[in-house]
Amino acid sequence: MSTPDPSPATIAQGLLDLLDLRPAELDERNATPSTVAAFEGGSNPQPGGHVFGGQVMGQAVTAVGRTVPEGRRIHSMYSYFLAPGDPEHPIRFQVENLRDGGSFSVRRVLATQPGRQDGEEERTILAMTASFQEDQDGLEHSERAPEAPSPDGLPTTAEVLAGIDHPVARYWATQRPIDIRHVTDPIYLGPDPRGAGDPHTTDTQMVWMRTLAPVPATPLLHDAILAFASDYTPFEPILRRQGLSWVTPGLRMATINHAIWWHRHVRADEWLLYVQRSPSASGGRGLTHGQVFDREGDLVATVTQEGMIRVKQRP
Repeated sequence: MSTPDPSPATIAQGLLDLLDLRPAELDERNATPSTVAAFEGGSNPQPGGHVFGGQVMGQAVTAVGRTVPEGRRIHSMYSYFLAPGDPEHPIRFQVENLRDGGSFSVRRVLATQPGRQDGEEERTILAMTASFQEDQDGLEHSERAPEAPSPDGLPTTAEVLAGIDHPVARYWATQRPIDIRHVTDPIYLGPDPRGAGDPHTTDTQMVWMRTLAPVPATPLLHDAILAFASDYTPFEPILRRQGLSWVTPGLRMATINHAIWWHRHVRADEWLLYVQRSPSASGGRGLTHGQVFDREGDLVATVTQEGMIRVKQRP
């Protein structure tokens, strides 16, 4: 008898629990004079036994955000993914205070895990630098969202993948805490039907996203959830341009770096339109650029990601 799928509210609460780190002792071996705090978090199991990069990024946002003066919120962060994470071990986040100015605070955090073999030194899996600012008045303007159908009439991932009996498909359909609905045709099971190579038809991808259920979270955790969610689909514009899909044989992908700028702060449990394109792919790497808009059409965040992407040719 199969186990029933968890409810959306249970999955959303699991995301909050994942991002809500616990305090940890400072590791004096890796501490510097500017080290101010350490935290620890776990991982959700993923198909294939890896740690989702967006999870580590979201947890790192939580870690740095807990060390800044009250009233300052993140406005930018830059992350380097240095090694794959191991879900069997907790992840440690050690934070350095690089600067507290009159309006801005800058932090650096390293996410580390024990070595995978006996005697192996601790591994750094992510390095992030983030900047925070207190709320201030200033000049205002914003790009507007492109035309897009309402998310309410678009199929859910569970509906798109209904009937696909595969561990990854079942996980995407029933376990992911973010509700992702494609405006452009999803490429889970095959390439974009419009064909590859024409930037006018395959250059831009649009998805709506929000948590599966409302989350009674702090503003910091909503910022962390946005970082988490922003890592689900950035590879897809590259795949579209190349006529590929998630199930292309021999496809290998890994995030190298990921940057976010928060222009306005929003709740991650309200619909956000994520507009993405890929301006370049070369040297086994691909670059994507994303813009996140709220339901009113205001630009609330900008995202860039560079990833390794290769298609290993089979004999």
